[in-house]
Amino acid sequence: SDSHSKCHELCFYLRLSGEKDGVIEITSRNGYLYLNGSLDRESKATHRLQVEALNEAGVKVKGPYSITINVQDINDNPPKFDKSKYYGAVWENSRSGKPFMYVSATDHDDPTTPNAQLSYSILHHFPNPYNRMLFQIDNITGAISTRSRVLNRQKQDTFLLVVTVKDLAGMSENALTSNTDVEITVKVNIWKAPPKVSIKENSTEPHPINITQVHWNEPGAKYELLQKEKLPRFPFTIDQNGTIYVTEPLDREEKELYSFFATAKDGGEELGRPLPIYVQVEDINDNPPVCQNALTIFEVQENEGLGSNIGTLHATDMDKENTINSRLQFRIVEQNPKIPSENLFIIQQEAGTFQLSSSSLNKRVVSNYSVMVEVTDKVFTTLCDVKINVIDINDQIPIFEKSDYGKCTILEDTPVGEVILEIQATDADEPFTGSSQIIYQIEEGDQNKNFIINTDPETNRGFVKINKVLDFEMSSTYNLTVKATNPEPLVHGVQYNSSSIAYFRVVVADVNEVPVFSKNTYIAPILEDVSVGTLVMTVMANDPEGDPIRYTLESNKRNWLRIDESSGAIYTAAPLDREVEYEYKVQVTATEQNKTSQRSTAVFILYIKDVNDNPPRLAKGHHLFFCHPLRGGVRAEIQATDDDEQLYSPEFTFSLGDSENIKSDWEISRIDGTHAYLSPKHTNLEEKYYSIPLIINDNGKPPLEGNLNLQVNVCRCSDEQRCFIEVEKHSGMPSTGMAVGILLGVLIFIGRMEKKPGSEFATARETLYIRSMFKPLKSLFPCNTFI
Repeated sequence: SDSHSKCHELCFYLRLSGEKDGVIEITSRNGYLYLNGSLDRESKATHRLQVEALNEAGVKVKGPYSITINVQDINDNPPKFDKSKYYGAVWENSRSGKPFMYVSATDHDDPTTPNAQLSYSILHHFPNPYNRMLFQIDNITGAISTRSRVLNRQKQDTFLLVVTVKDLAGMSENALTSNTDVEITVKVNIWKAPPKVSIKENSTEPHPINITQVHWNEPGAKYELLQKEKLPRFPFTIDQNGTIYVTEPLDREEKELYSFFATAKDGGEELGRPLPIYVQVEDINDNPPVCQNALTIFEVQENEGLGSNIGTLHATDMDKENTINSRLQFRIVEQNPKIPSENLFIIQQEAGTFQLSSSSLNKRVVSNYSVMVEVTDKVFTTLCDVKINVIDINDQIPIFEKSDYGKCTILEDTPVGEVILEIQATDADEPFTGSSQIIYQIEEGDQNKNFIINTDPETNRGFVKINKVLDFEMSSTYNLTVKATNPEPLVHGVQYNSSSIAYFRVVVADVNEVPVFSKNTYIAPILEDVSVGTLVMTVMANDPEGDPIRYTLESNKRNWLRIDESSGAIYTAAPLDREVEYEYKVQVTATEQNKTSQRSTAVFILYIKDVNDNPPRLAKGHHLFFCHPLRGGVRAEIQATDDDEQLYSPEFTFSLGDSENIKSDWEISRIDGTHAYLSPKHTNLEEKYYSIPLIINDNGKPPLEGNLNLQVNVCRCSDEQRCFIEVEKHSGMPSTGMAVGILLGVLIFIGRMEKKPGSEFATARETLYIRSMFKPLKSLFPCNTFI
């Protein structure tokens, strides 16, 4: 009974309650939880249980205690599309990359895990008349868009896409998938440019006026107009229905054709390509004829015959050319005086050309006539004034004051336009008329038109000028024959004779000219590794007088070149180095040997082409450090460079020296063409300096190799992860004098450091050492002393 009583107090069993769902059980004596079925996270992700300890009498002695069981997800649910088949529509020639429909799938697995991360793709595309994928899908959002603007409803109006979705973000072969069909219809794109609009100018209708309209394929688009050219004012606007208006009357004479663009946007993004809009301004007859001159003057000889042309009256009209609006007609409305008859002149109605209606002009009776002409375009009329001067007949020829003007000597460098000779002829006809006006022409001796003669209209004096640059070496003498004539023809029976002809000779005197180079700038490429004495180029200069020339070089600052004084041949005089200077520019001087003041210069540019003559090197210092004790995965980055020209991205290869000890402790790994990592192979390296041989090869032809030693310090580090060197401890605090001495010494040391920069590692050590030296001084100086 005692044993039974003791068991009644100490023996117990366990009871499980809560969300067991019939699948979670417990062994009552030892407390093992076990599954009596399978769990399903999608049905229940968390099970909350309670456990109690009961004695043999069924009385609770402990508990209850809470137990929470979280069911971890496995990828046991394939993704499923929301629809078994999707239908979409796209406009032909629509903008590529803009989604026109979406597909969507769901996955019942845990959304916080890759099991429910979905990726969309297009599996098949039917049909494919363009032999390339026309559609694309955003693998994250399921947005479908076109890849280009080639869709054409007439060529193919429907497509079927097979779209697949994968879980595990599509990154695993074990991903679960589902497919769906997407049927796409190509719809007619109504976003098209309207025909050219024609508007009559100077419209009196109330503005704005509706002139055309554009439509986007779907409602809700916002329309804008874009100017194609910058105008002082832009007389067009568009409303949100796509209706385009002209806001004010237009003037064809100001601008005949307007060209601009209409765009449709959704939230600032263009929905389609801009449409060109053309507005043609139609002409109306709104401009009167305009006389070209306020007074038009004609001359007519008194012996002119019936029907002779006197001249043409010119008028213009700003309306559109070659249209009825700019067609002009002429009519004489008044003639003064009206003697010897009222209608002495007639005018061609369409051309405005005056003709004589009789041969009864007599200068002694009437010397000039005033004629008023009406010019009309059928709407507007303008009156033009014409004066007709009756002039004496041209029965007198010009006569030179002398037939031979002798010799005229000039220097060959006489400037163009300078007068070298004055000549004079006279005419006995009526002054200041076409019968007495004189024109001088060089008849012989000047085939190249080196000279020109201008006439003073008041005095009929001729001025012989230089028309082109003269050259003694080309021609030293010109024997010129000059003829004097009138603009009006001579009367019948009168002819020009020897009295209207004069002669003179122009002698060109030689001027000693400077040598002339064949070019102002000479350019020669050359490789930088050519041997000294290589011929680079020969420059040439000619002296117009044929004097011998001596060549020299100036600004030859590096003395890389020399020139043959006689031939102008330029040679290399020293080794070239593109890395020092790739464009070497000197001045070549050509000097007449007989007259050193006569000299000219040209520029010679030597473009030095690169060869692979510089081995790779490190872009920064050779010193690295690692903190001791070493941790796994530590590494230090190094960068290589090369002084040679890099036409493309440099490609360097990195390797360690042949020492087995080095290779057993260190390794180098490539990052890219210029960078690599140096890392220890294990963490058992001692705290000391290591000298690591490094080999860097470039990709030149032939390649070059750079050999150097990396200085690596494995050291104890401070909290700032820099090598730390402990300073010697001092007994007692330093005196003020000692502190000042230490401070001055440190400042002197810092000054030396600034004058002689060291490696990164050395600088870090020195900085830490200085900081440690300042610590004993804190008690001697106020804090702001160290700020």
